[in-house]
Amino acid sequence: MRVSVIGCGHLGIPHAAAMAELGHEVIGVDVDQAKVDRLNAGECPIYETGLPELLVRHTASGRLRFTTSIREAAEFAELHFIGVGTPIDADGRSYDTGQVYGAIRQLAPHLHRPCTIVGKSTVTVGTTRQVTALAQRLAPVGTAVDVVWNPEFLREGHAVEDTLRPDRIIAGLTTTEAEKAIRSVYAPILDAGVPIFVTDPQTAELAKGAANTFLGLKISYINAVADMCQAAGGDITQIVEILGVDPRIGSGGMRPGIGYGGGCLPKDVRAFTASARQLGADQAATLLRAAEEINEARTRVAMDLVTRALGDRPVEGTRVTVWGAAFKPGTNDVRESPALALAHALQQAGGTVTVHDPQAVTTAMARNPQFDYTDDLPASLDNADLVVLATEWPDYQHADPHTLVDRPATPLLVDCRTTLDPQPWRAAGWAVHQLGRPDK
Repeated sequence: MRVSVIGCGHLGIPHAAAMAELGHEVIGVDVDQAKVDRLNAGECPIYETGLPELLVRHTASGRLRFTTSIREAAEFAELHFIGVGTPIDADGRSYDTGQVYGAIRQLAPHLHRPCTIVGKSTVTVGTTRQVTALAQRLAPVGTAVDVVWNPEFLREGHAVEDTLRPDRIIAGLTTTEAEKAIRSVYAPILDAGVPIFVTDPQTAELAKGAANTFLGLKISYINAVADMCQAAGGDITQIVEILGVDPRIGSGGMRPGIGYGGGCLPKDVRAFTASARQLGADQAATLLRAAEEINEARTRVAMDLVTRALGDRPVEGTRVTVWGAAFKPGTNDVRESPALALAHALQQAGGTVTVHDPQAVTTAMARNPQFDYTDDLPASLDNADLVVLATEWPDYQHADPHTLVDRPATPLLVDCRTTLDPQPWRAAGWAVHQLGRPDK
């Protein structure tokens, strides 16, 4: 098929490259000419595992190209994916869907043949109905336009893998023509056995919010239990193992740490909580708000652990290295990054902060220029009194503590992601403190 992807950011670029990988002819649309030029040259402005290779391969083959002209996309494609951003609105509780409606307003007048518009962006329930009415009103008379809502369930850092090999596809639609278009564009994925759920639009819209909010609830729950372990001297890692063998629960998503961040979970939990209140489901809203409050408190919990690790020494005047800037490994995305929130709190307390990250130094520096940065792991320890592990990159998990200990001084290590096996580090002479685990 000929498809367009409107909006080339953390969602749109991986989706465009993946559609080309599936064999479609793809045109990506973005308003930023400099970004479009880089993409057409095969240069990726974001980092996602496997994405640079796909981009180079398919821009070179001619199967994937990018433009700033939405008219060109309308004339080229028979199916249009909408992958623009829906950040949290100024009220802090709902989605700003201005870019979605803006894309429809620009696209629809140029649609001169039957086509399908497929929304990928996360939106408030009811949006599909309004978008459909807008598209059909603005399209030329006689042009059949169907709208489908097809929410993404991407893990950042795994966006390419999750697009090509998802665990499910959801399509909220109202016509048989729209269903045929969805089954056609995703045919290679469906042929591989991936299940598709064909629903009404409002079910599809709610499903995305429900899924991400459940992940937020799970993370907040295990962090609350980690706090109980911290107070009682229990071991959260053993509790996760105990809960994880229960098939009704599972251990996935239950990693204690400093909370969730990024461009999806924070805004989706907020917006889903707001939707619950708007729908009159007040008890659901109370439960969801509790998960938010636990997540919002994680920086304070991490600072308490740092204070305990330092003992009689104050944070003020301490030279701190923060390992991690991205909100999770596998991406250079630093939106609502708990790692950077913790770095800020350490600096506010008087610490001198240096941040290391294998991929996100450039993006972090652009948003938080007040810190020192390095992408050299051994050099990040120069003169450090304290190391705080804030993003669970494999680089830290696989580091050799015996090699890293050969510094002028052996710093304290505060593992705020509870991701390291502490025994090798302690055997190498490090003093290790972890959230929800005894200091032994």
